[in-house]
Amino acid sequence: MKIVSKLVSAALLCGLLLFGLAGCGGIIPRANRPPSSAPASSADQAGASSTDQSGPDTERADPQGVQDSQGGGIQTGLIPEQILQGESGEIHYSYFLPEDYSPDQTYPLMMAMPGYDMMWFGEDSSGSNLNWSGFLCWTELEEEMIVVSAQLTDWGDTSARQAIELTEYFLSHFSVDPNRVYASGYSAGGETMSRAVALRPDLYTAYLHGASQWDGTFDPIAQHGVAVYIFMAEGDEYYGVERAREAYDGLRTAYERAGWSQEEINGVLQIQTPGQDYFAQRGVHGNYHGGANVVFEEQSVLDWVVSHQKQA
Repeated sequence: MKIVSKLVSAALLCGLLLFGLAGCGGIIPRANRPPSSAPASSADQAGASSTDQSGPDTERADPQGVQDSQGGGIQTGLIPEQILQGESGEIHYSYFLPEDYSPDQTYPLMMAMPGYDMMWFGEDSSGSNLNWSGFLCWTELEEEMIVVSAQLTDWGDTSARQAIELTEYFLSHFSVDPNRVYASGYSAGGETMSRAVALRPDLYTAYLHGASQWDGTFDPIAQHGVAVYIFMAEGDEYYGVERAREAYDGLRTAYERAGWSQEEINGVLQIQTPGQDYFAQRGVHGNYHGGANVVFEEQSVLDWVVSHQKQA
């Protein structure tokens, strides 16, 4: 009888858990666990509108965010390890809502994509981007923002389209200012976001391209006036600084073809390729590819990115 009683209790508990999960809709929360890093590989071994758009064809979550555990309102702060059932598979991500988040006002949105070692490699890698400075720095700005960081599975076309899909999801389900949607990508995440921003320049206002090569095209960026800040260490060991300069030259030429004046271009296109002295002053000696994460500590760079707005 004791065994039967335990089995009945276990069955009831499982039923309650399944019922609770069913109420979460298209977002499946993951248990919070300490951040971890996936093994480095050759891909990144040096570095650490309010209208529904073409989002995933799945059941949607609450249109104003995850409800708190007491059911008393929208959960704010850091909401870790979520899953969006996307058109091309699961999209793993975490996000931040300002403490005073209200559906009655709109907020800038930042989509931040990390490097290879914080991508999705299975359960053991879940949440490995939670302590990344490239995610947290945007949450610490004086202006309140919604910040999203995804753990994607590659740095090619699939990841770019998933980044776009996730951006559209937040535009549709949260109080986002569609004229202030920003992106940042670091290393492999930069390859992804340079593709995403070029594929959908109508979505993004400004983009911080950190320690990466440019895999997207250039003309769509200029045609939609997307502002771009490129940051690469002069001594970058993985890509090499020439990749940054090539991207800058390609973007500048595209802006010139689109009829922008030199002064206008200077307002939307910047490049910074600091040398060893810059990094030494910030405690970085060697591993300049990974050390370029210091860009997320540069207040002037962050402010430059979020200062831009799409023109009506």
